[in-house]
Amino acid sequence: MSQIHLRAEPGDVAEYVLLPGDPGRARRIAETYLEGARLYTEHRQLLGFTGTYRGVRVSVQTTGMGCPSAAIVAEELARLGAKTLIRVGTLGGATPRVQPADLVVATAAVPNDGTTRQMLGGSPYAPAASFEVVEAAVASARALGVPHHAGLIMTEDAFYASTPEHARLWASRGVLGFEMEASAVFLVAAQHGLRAGCLTACSNDIGDPQLVPDEVLAQGVDRMVRVALDAVVRLAGAEGR
Repeated sequence: MSQIHLRAEPGDVAEYVLLPGDPGRARRIAETYLEGARLYTEHRQLLGFTGTYRGVRVSVQTTGMGCPSAAIVAEELARLGAKTLIRVGTLGGATPRVQPADLVVATAAVPNDGTTRQMLGGSPYAPAASFEVVEAAVASARALGVPHHAGLIMTEDAFYASTPEHARLWASRGVLGFEMEASAVFLVAAQHGLRAGCLTACSNDIGDPQLVPDEVLAQGVDRMVRVALDAVVRLAGAEGR
């Protein structure tokens, strides 16, 4: 059955799915990294492509911005047969030690968002990445020589509400940065017994209103995507043994 928002059929989507928020980034990933990429949906600008990377079938599916959209996309991907969901996006750094364009591999996400709160009925919960995905991503970053951080992030709804004081407070509690989708992806994946991860490139320090220069961020995004795809190959290889 075709899904309401993705308008895709079973078989269109690979077991491994990268999840950028931006449809333009989804297209760039598909056209730059995947072989034989085919567009399977463009409904609501939620562009989705499936191709192969080093022999592994991979999809790239746009989530849009924020947890409400990401939760819908993750739910429909689960129904379409996806098994591993990896968010690939950007985050605002909570601490100056996370430098512009640095790679951050999330181990878990503080759920400061309304979507997971509604889905859980207000119950306390700790949305976490799957250990296998974190392990594969960190191994890939090391193998590719990509500087990286692994640890806690926070998922929020209000992009412009974060302040330097808010960022430093949560940095003192171990949060590396802030983004807008991971907690929902982690929760939906857990509800369906899927694996999930989140890789982000740092787009700015929360204390700095300016994003990093486009060319610097583009390099960080390229490194992030290469790490994510290498991690998918590692996961597929481990499953094949």
